[in-house]
Amino acid sequence: MRNQKMYEADDKMINLIADNYNLLESLGRFGINLGFGDKTVKEVCEDQGVDTYTFLAVVNYSINGFKQMDDSNRMSVPTLLHYLKASHEYYLDFQLPNIRKELLEALDENDNLARLIMKMYDSYAHEIRVHMKYEEQNVFPYVDKLLNGEQTGDDDIDTFSKHHHQITQRLRELKNIIIKYLPSDTQRNNKLTAVLYDLYKNEVWLGQHSEVEDYIFVPAIRHLERQQKQNDVSVKISRMISQNPDNSEALSDREKDVIVSLVQGMTNKEIADHLCISINTVITHRRNIARKLQIHSPAGLTIYAIVNNLVDISSVKL
Repeated sequence: MRNQKMYEADDKMINLIADNYNLLESLGRFGINLGFGDKTVKEVCEDQGVDTYTFLAVVNYSINGFKQMDDSNRMSVPTLLHYLKASHEYYLDFQLPNIRKELLEALDENDNLARLIMKMYDSYAHEIRVHMKYEEQNVFPYVDKLLNGEQTGDDDIDTFSKHHHQITQRLRELKNIIIKYLPSDTQRNNKLTAVLYDLYKNEVWLGQHSEVEDYIFVPAIRHLERQQKQNDVSVKISRMISQNPDNSEALSDREKDVIVSLVQGMTNKEIADHLCISINTVITHRRNIARKLQIHSPAGLTIYAIVNNLVDISSVKL
């Protein structure tokens, strides 16, 4: 049963662990070491270089299912990336081999059904490994490129997320078969019970891992992609202008007002009414603007207005 509490930055880290000891596994994946005394979540995160908001978002979602809306722009993608990479390393290098070892010790190697169960486990482990390796070889490098401002071609996170799927079905099938059909003596029963307990814990962990990717990581990357796209447009516009430097007369304040009005889609009459001047004066200003800038199209004036901070790029429909 979940503890329905939204943890906050001023809560003591030790209290989070006391409420849910499963958080101990998550600490290492964030790169948080033990020995933090009675410090708050914020103090521990700041001391160990972890983004507090992102840490709490993952913890609150994993433990209690709390999903904060419209918060993708506040997530630290490097923190999420570190968490997911460490989670993969922990699961592939420790959890999967450890459970396999426990399962081997609990099963009778001379029993045909036991051998089939080992094959099922190996098939399940292979499916998880393939899935996580796909992310490590494709998704994580893609995100690293985004963070470094590198070109990513036509790829986007939605292309990769189509390959993302729940991988708990085989695990559920495996533990159900062990419970229902595998005979065991008293000596092996304790070992099988311990293995089943670990399998149940891993089913829960894998489900939470997938949900963190789907509901926290992927939206954060979508936001990063939108930000990158906007930055790319700004860079292209700046380069376009720098290739054609304006060496002509400076614009007057009134001419700048006319440009802003034109970018906003006003007609000559609307500009005249807006600026309290005559239509003929508007036409004269437009001629002077075209002469000074050597720009005659609305699109060209829009680019000029953005680059010279007459209008904000976010207010312009590109």
